[in-house]
This record gives sequence, structure tokens and C-alpha cells, in this order.
Amino acid sequence: MKKVQLSILALLTSTNLIMAGGDIVPVTPYEVEDIKAAEVVVPTEAPVVVPAPLAAANVSPIYVGLGIVAAKHKTNCNCVGTKSGTDTTGGVVARVGYDFNKYMGIEARGLVTPSKSDGTEIRHAGVFVKPQYPVTEGLNVYGLGGIAKTTTKGSLQKVDVSGLAFGAGLEYDLSDDKKKDAKYDREFDGIADQEKGFGVFADYERLYYKSGSPDMDAVSVGVTYDF
Repeated sequence: MKKVQLSILALLTSTNLIMAGGDIVPVTPYEVEDIKAAEVVVPTEAPVVVPAPLAAANVSPIYVGLGIVAAKHKTNCNCVGTKSGTDTTGGVVARVGYDFNKYMGIEARGLVTPSKSDGTEIRHAGVFVKPQYPVTEGLNVYGLGGIAKTTTKGSLQKVDVSGLAFGAGLEYDLSDDKKKDAKYDREFDGIADQEKGFGVFADYERLYYKSGSPDMDAVSVGVTYDF
């Protein structure tokens, strides 16, 4: 009887142990590999490097200039006495312009020569279209064509006319950043170069053009400043 009771007690004890540790089941190496394989791997993206925007260029298309001028007044009339002849005089020229791009601009300019008792005083002012072309990094050639008013005083034939005037010239930039690159890259290439500084110019202008009119010509040299 005691053996039967002990057998039943041993059976109940082993059953309870199996049920109590039912969830403590040893994990096999194969099951560990399956668990790792089932883990979701979230890929990480490399950070996107955004380049810093170019700084705005402190560039202006406006320029000014000041120089000296030699002007000639030759009459084309059948005048008598001192009203006929040729006179050459000197003075100053000033100009201010705006470059739309490296091929086209607009310019206003004026010149005055001092009065001479035996010669001519010339006053001239006009507005010109300025086609231009950058030959090299610093050298620019340009033309001038527009409307101007010219008056003279003195012993020669008097002139007081408004009409066609034209000319041509050269500019050379003396600044560190060359004019026709830095100035216009901002407009066409988006490059934020900065350009400002001094340059020099030399040009010729026919102050007034009309068949049979007096010949009035001016040659100028001077300094420019680009803002």
C-alpha cells in the first residue's frame, strides 16, 4: 500500500513539475538563428550635404568716368573773315553709364572746352546706345550712337544743333576682378564674384553729323569707376 501511495505521489510531483516549468523550454541554436533572421533591419540613409548658397555679389552695372578732351571745330561755310577756319581746343569730359549685359549698355556724356578769345568754346551733351564686346579679360571695345546737342561760341562760325552723334572707344579694367567676367557672371552664370574699381578709357566722338555741317570731333582719355 505504501508503495502504491509513493508511486502516486511521485507521479503527481513529476506532473506538477512538468506543468509548472512548461514555459521554461530550452531554446535550440536553430531557433536562435530563426529569431535573428526574423528581426526587421531598418536601413539608415547617409546624410545629405546641401552646399551653402553663394553669397550675393555686391555688383552694380553703373559706372562713371571723368577725363580730358581735345576737340576740333572746322567750319564748312563760305564765310569771310574770322568766321571761317579750324580751331582746336581742350577741356573736360564726364560720362555715366549703365551696362545691361556684357554686350549692350547706355551712356550719357558731356564735354565742355574753355572759351578762347580767338577760338571756339564747345559745349556738348548727349545720350548714347553703347554696343560693346569684351576682347580679353580686361579689355573692352565699344561703339556709341545717339542724339546730342552741341553749341559753340567764339570767333568761328556759330553752331547750335541737335542730332546724330557717334563714336567708338576702348576700356581697360584695372581692378583685381576683371570687369567683363565678374560683373556679368552674376547675371548669366550665377557666379557670385564681386567686381568694383577703377579703369581707363580712350575714345573718339563725332559731336554732330549732317551733310554740309561743320566738322566737330573730340578725342577723350580718362578714368572710370565701376560700382
